[in-house]
This record gives sequence, structure tokens and C-alpha cells, in this order.
Amino acid sequence: MDPAAALATDLRRRGVTDVLDDSTSRALHSSDASLYRVPPLLVARPRSAEDVATAVELCARHGVPLTARGGGTSVAGNAIGPGLVLDFSRHLNQVLSVDAETRSAVVQPGVVQAALQRAAAPYGLRFGPDPSTHTRCTIGGMIGNNACGSRTLGYGRTSDNVTGLKAVAGDGTALDLPGLDLPAPDLPGLDLPARGAPAALRDLAMANLATIRTEFGRFGRQMSGYALEHLLPERGFDVARLLVGSEGTLAVLTEATVRLVTDPAHRALVVLGYADIAAAGDAAPGVLEHRPTACEGIDARIVDVVRLRRGPGAVPPLPRGAAWLFVEVAGDDEAEVLERAARVAAGGEDALVVTDPAKAAALWRIREDGAGLSGRSPAGRPAHAGWEDAAVPPAMLGRYLRDFESLMASHGLTGLPYGHFGDGCLHIRLDVPLDRPGGRTEFREFLVAAATLVAGYGGSLSGEHGDGRARSELLPLMYSQAAIDLFSGVKAIFDPGDVLNPGVLVRPRPLDADLRVPAARPVRAGLALAYRHDGGDFGQAVHRCTGVGKCRADNTAAGGVMCPSYLATREEKDSTRGRARVLQEMINGSDVSGGWRSPEVHEALDLCLSCKGCASDCPTGIDMAAYKSEVLHQTYKGRIRPVTHYSLGRLPRWARLASRMPRAANALMRVPGLPALAGVDRRRSLPSFARETFRAWFERRQPAEGRPVMLFVDTFTDHFAPEIGRATVKVLEAAGYRPRISARRQCCALTWISTGQLDAARAILGRTVAELAEAAGQGVPIVGMEPSCTAVLRSDALELLDEAVAAPVAGMTRTLAELLSDTPGWRPPPLDGVTVVAQPHCHHHAVMGWDQDLRLLREAGARVSRLGGCCGLAGNFGVEKGHHDVSVAVAEHQLLPAIRQAEPGTAVLADGFSCRTQIADLSDRQGTHLAQLLADRLP
Repeated sequence: MDPAAALATDLRRRGVTDVLDDSTSRALHSSDASLYRVPPLLVARPRSAEDVATAVELCARHGVPLTARGGGTSVAGNAIGPGLVLDFSRHLNQVLSVDAETRSAVVQPGVVQAALQRAAAPYGLRFGPDPSTHTRCTIGGMIGNNACGSRTLGYGRTSDNVTGLKAVAGDGTALDLPGLDLPAPDLPGLDLPARGAPAALRDLAMANLATIRTEFGRFGRQMSGYALEHLLPERGFDVARLLVGSEGTLAVLTEATVRLVTDPAHRALVVLGYADIAAAGDAAPGVLEHRPTACEGIDARIVDVVRLRRGPGAVPPLPRGAAWLFVEVAGDDEAEVLERAARVAAGGEDALVVTDPAKAAALWRIREDGAGLSGRSPAGRPAHAGWEDAAVPPAMLGRYLRDFESLMASHGLTGLPYGHFGDGCLHIRLDVPLDRPGGRTEFREFLVAAATLVAGYGGSLSGEHGDGRARSELLPLMYSQAAIDLFSGVKAIFDPGDVLNPGVLVRPRPLDADLRVPAARPVRAGLALAYRHDGGDFGQAVHRCTGVGKCRADNTAAGGVMCPSYLATREEKDSTRGRARVLQEMINGSDVSGGWRSPEVHEALDLCLSCKGCASDCPTGIDMAAYKSEVLHQTYKGRIRPVTHYSLGRLPRWARLASRMPRAANALMRVPGLPALAGVDRRRSLPSFARETFRAWFERRQPAEGRPVMLFVDTFTDHFAPEIGRATVKVLEAAGYRPRISARRQCCALTWISTGQLDAARAILGRTVAELAEAAGQGVPIVGMEPSCTAVLRSDALELLDEAVAAPVAGMTRTLAELLSDTPGWRPPPLDGVTVVAQPHCHHHAVMGWDQDLRLLREAGARVSRLGGCCGLAGNFGVEKGHHDVSVAVAEHQLLPAIRQAEPGTAVLADGFSCRTQIADLSDRQGTHLAQLLADRLP
């Protein structure tokens, strides 16, 4: 029996029931948020501390490595391993208790930081450390890395907020370690075994006090290696805090007790402008005397990329300069906070003081969005982690930044620097050409040079991300041999068999081994889509995913869409990241070896709604809807397709036929069993064909006078909802326009695109774009009524057709709100007193953006509640057999609860045909289009 099967059998026999030994699960867990790829033998998802102890015992017996994993957001490669991966995020993810009196909480390792915040909030408490991945990182992962975040100056590191740990050491010993909030005990009299710590640890610490005192705990962000300073007598021999930051190499966490804090009553944000980022670094230490809770640094490179990707409106006005410090001061006395803010502002070359929380949030979003967008360098190349987390004593930061910029320039590298400047920590991803010959060598040479530089400043290779596979090999450049030997000694005490996360910290793997990108071959031949921003390479496109895992977070409260299927199932394979990992493994060809038709690929893509939410919400710009279309195209090219590709994928053809005899067609659709033969779920009702198409109505009416505008008449408006077309005409004519339509019926080929029939889609869409090109060339705006079809003209056409042909039409295509808002002198009809629950179509959100619609409605006087997430129908997805339950679960996330809570008379705004269909199918309400809402209130 092979090792994986033998271990899986023993795990199940011993009661560990959730064991995944299939190739899809191995592919999903082959990487984290790092550069590295290490496929595991198998994955287990423990349900209890007993499961964890059993896994450690059996891995030791079988000689199989064990790696603990939380949210998989590790940037250094410390959440992947070649043996058993224990995924804590599925089951051991609960907040067990919150004690308001002691201001503490007991949590399982897989609880997400944001979930702990929600549990603590009713008590007026919060967990202090707040890394940028707080919406999906787990407390166990934060403990593993000693995570910090932006407000370490105010709340401390994770190690400062842990008051007790329960864990299983690599030798199977159960550890129950209280933190030391009491005065430090007398070391010689301390009963170490009673406190759960190995007795040999005391002897090791006492024999090496000089090394520990001189090399460890020198500044707050010294995170590399083991935190041996906590073993000092004057530190109370705090073994719990030693384990924080040990990256799962000493013990596997099963429970943690953490300290909670109160939020101060008042905050002020001070933005300080400087000539360059090094000048901002020079100024950061001087800010610390004002006791800020945060002191973050960015420069124009990150601001520029936010403007480029999010639009000019994403960047509020900033003080003069090319680099900025964002300094937050907080306290319970408002006057004192404002006085400190004024003193901070006086120290800058130019300054802005913000006390309004909404305005401050908009400014902080520059930092948050820019950090997420740093996966592409200023040169437009993929930018990688590896040297993204160095730290130096804050007093050295400015000088270090100048030398680091020179080092980057000497290697021809670029990146977007930002970081926790008050702590001396710099984050940056660099465009090392790993996909080119010699890229691996360049990566090694740069990391060695960078580590030498940071060590020369008395700094740390890692400031909060851990060393992992990226930096463990470099530890001898930072520490003496005596310190390196100490690491080995500590490891031998806790994990003598080297079971836990081997290759990390002690006896490290080479930093250029197991790199994911160099193992991927280019995929350029025979593709249907252009992949314009990835050099025509499907491989580079799917490797955009860096694994940061934003798709595993609930982004809907802020209007986000990604990733509806994950929110419904909570399975990694149904996340954008999971799908990208499987596609990356397909390209690699080792574990997923069947190419485009691999069962693992189709399993991962099955529940993708093609919502395009990731195209806008993923910081790296992944477009899983496009990748799914490509996979379906390549899989079924020249082959028999699933029945829904013919029935739903070619819907415009059937609609055109039905328009000749709509009554007969509607009667036929109600014949029992016929929809099922077409692949439609029996629980779905089918929309009726209109008795008169919109085109027929339009062609028999008298045209109005005014400025010309071309209406793009899509299949859904024409054949199923002509009333929306009529309302659009009414609104446009009232705004002074003369709508016209194309002489021939046109189609954007959306249903062909979503089912991967891309050769046919190219031909159909090509004819449509050619027809619309004349209007675009004359400067006549083209207005789409169905958001998904409008998005095809704006986006997909540029991927399917020659860009020179498609770009003019894309550039002139507008939504109704965009056109009206840009119309001089136009004012919306009053919507005072109107309450609107709005479900923006996913493609509207992702491609065009819905902000213009929101502004229009609010300017008209409406009270608008904008929903996030997908409606769940998503074109043909929710209609198909096998997808109904997930479709409903997606709708239940925000849409259906919002509709049930809406007062009678509330307008349910849904421009998308699929959104309105879902609303009608699953509720007693009817959705309305923006054009109808406006038309009904025209005089």
C-alpha cells in the first residue's frame, strides 16, 4: 500500500473522518499565498483536538510530514508541505467563549480574525492585531506567524495578545501553556513539566543566555527565527510566546486564549506628504513620540496603480508630495486626540487632518487597495513575494529604503513599496522574471543580496509574515552559528522526529526549490481568447492568482461579488483561488494530468457562476469566467457538448424562432418533461416569450427628434422584456435623444461565451461589432439595456476580436446611467420618498461599475440600499440541473433576506434579466429596471 493510502486508512480507522486523498484536494492545497508549490500526499480537516493528536501520532509513526494550515494566506510558504496538510478552516473554526470581565476569548485555530471581531463586538471589545488579510486569515495562522498589521503600535503583535495555548508537540506531547500576565516567576523553582513545557528547554535556555540576550528581541519587528527572548528568566520563561511565530514547526495548535481590547472613543487620521519614500521613512521615527496607533507609508507608485485600476475617484485629495505617511492617533479624550493630531501635522512638509470616519476610511482604502494590487509591478509584470516583509529598527528605515531602492535598480527590478513605517517594516512584491530562463538564479541572487543588506542594518528578514520556505535558508546571514544551533536544539526538544513542517526554519529547503511559476509552461497555442494583459499566455493569466484568498472572504457588505459559490459551499474548490490552483496544476501536468478535459478541472469549475466578480474584486485581476469559457471551448471543440450548451447556450436562436409564434412556443415550454430534456432543473419556471418583440414595437413607431443614440437591442430585452426597451426609449427621448436601432438583429453572443462555444461567439459578436462600428465611428453613443450584454461589448469583445476593431465600439458603449449622467442639463425625475433595494448585476459591477447608477438614484432623492453578491441565477447557471441548490443558497446570502425585510412599496431594482428572473422565481416580488423606475416618474 502506498504511503498516502496507508496513512489515510489509519486516520479513518482511528476516527479522523474528513480525509481527502483525491487529486483535486491535493491540487487545491499545493500552494498558499506564496511562490511555492508542494503537493501534499493527502489533506485532513480535523473536527476536534483528538483528531489533531491522532494525526500527529500517525504521521510520526508513518514517517509522513505534517503541516498545519488555516486560511492558506501564508506569503512565505509555511502552510504547504509534502505530507499531510491539516486544514483547520473547515471545522475547528469556532469562538468558544468571550469573557467581557477578563477581556479575553477562547478560540479554535481555524476561526477567522473577522469572525472573532464579530463575536467580541457586542461586548465593546476587539482583538488588537489586524493584518490586511483579516477577512480570511485565521487566528491559528496569525499565531503561527506572529502576525501584526497596521495598528501594532497601538495594540501590539499577536504574541503580545496571547494569554494561553493548547497544542500537540511533534513528539505527541499535549501542551497546555498559560501566558505570563503575572510577575515573572523565579526560574529555578518553576515546575516546568506542570506548566506543559519540556524540561530540557530550561537547560537549553540557561546554557545560552548570552546568545539569547544579545541576538534576540532587539526591536519589535524582529520576527525571523524562533522568539527565544521569551525563554529569558527576566521574561518569565514564557513558552506560550515562544510558540507564537514558530510557523507550525514545534507544535500544532488546538486552542488559544487571546486578550481583547476596547476601541478608543475618538480617532484622527493625519496624512503627511514628503518628497519621496525615503524621506517618509526618515520622518517616521519622529512621529512615534506622539503615541500613534498606526504609522503607515506609501508612495506615488501605489497611488498611481489605484487610480489606474479603480479610477481617479478612488484616490481622494492628498497633501503635496510623492510619498505619504498615514498616521492615526486615538484616545478617549477628543480634545487631547485633536491636539496630538495637530502636533503630528506640524511635523510634515504638507499635511491633512481627517476626523470624519467615512473620509478617513476612503483614505485608508488607498493603502488597502494598493497593497492588494501590488501583484503587478509598475512595469506591468507579475510581481512576486519572497522579499516582501523585511524590517529594520525604525531609526534606520530612511537609510535602508535608499539602499534598497538602489539594490532594486541594480537588479533591474521594480515594485510597489508600502509598509508599517512606524515599526520599520517594508512590504513589496518584485517583478523577478521567474518565467524566463535564468529567473530562478536572479531570484536567489537578489534575495541573498537583500538579506545581506537588511542584516547590515540590524534588521530582520521577516517583520510579520514568517520565514517559511522563502527566507529560512537566509537565517545564517542574520544570526550567528550559535543562534542557528539553538534553533536546532529547540526543534529537537519539541519535534525530535522532524514531523512538523520540515524544511522551514530548521534544516531549510533551498529558497529557490519548489517554486511554482518556473514549473509552469507557457500556454499560447490554439487559444480562443487573447489574454491581452498576460502576453497571450493562459498560463500567466491563471498564475495571476497569488493565493491571498480574498475570494474566501465575505466581501458583500461592501458591495463586492466575489466569490458567491464559495460563500454558498465554504469549500476551497469553489473559491476563485481553488479553481486557479487546479488550473495551475493542469498546466504543470503532474498531479492533474488530463489537460483541458481533466476531471479535476471540471469539478473545480462546475459551480463557477461566471459572475466575473473576481475580475474586479480580486486584487490580481483573475477572470475565472473567461478561464472557464476557455476550458469549455478547448474541452468540447469538435465534440458532443452537454445538452444545456445547445438549449441554453444557443438561446438567442430559439428565441428568434419563437418570436414567429410566441403563444405556441410558450405552450410548448409548459409541456411536462420538456424542460428537463433540455437540461433545465424541474424546480425552475421558464420565462415567457413576449407576444411582440421590442424591435417590432420600435419599428412601427414614429421616431423623435434629438441627439442620436444607438440602442443595442439584446435578446433578453427584445424577446422576453420589451417593456424595458420601451421604458428606455421614453427616458432617452425625455432627455433629448433620438434613439435608433440597427437595421439587422444583432447578438452579443453572451450565451455562447458562457458555455465555451467561442468560435461561434467570435463570428456572431464580430458581425454585431461591425454593425455598430459605423455609429461608434460617428461618435454616436451605444446604450446597452441588459448589463451582461453591455459588458460583452465593453470587455469580452476585446478578448475575442481584433482589438483595433472592437475598441471603438467598446469605447462608445454606455449604460443608461452613464449616458444620462454625462448629458448636459439633464436632471433625473424626482424619486423623493422612494426606497430602493438594488441588486446590481454581477457583470455591471465587474465591468462597468455601479457607482454611477448609485449617484443618479441618490441625486434623484431615492433612499438606496445596495446589495452585494450575486443573485445566484447567473445566466444559465442556476437553471441547469445540479445547480439549483447552490443557486438558491447564493440568493439567500443577501438578496432574498433583503427582499423579505423590505417594506411594501419598496422598489427592487434589478437591471439584469437573470436577477429579475431569480427574484420572481424565489420571492413574491418583481424586479424593476432603472429605465422603468425613471420612466414611471416622468411627467
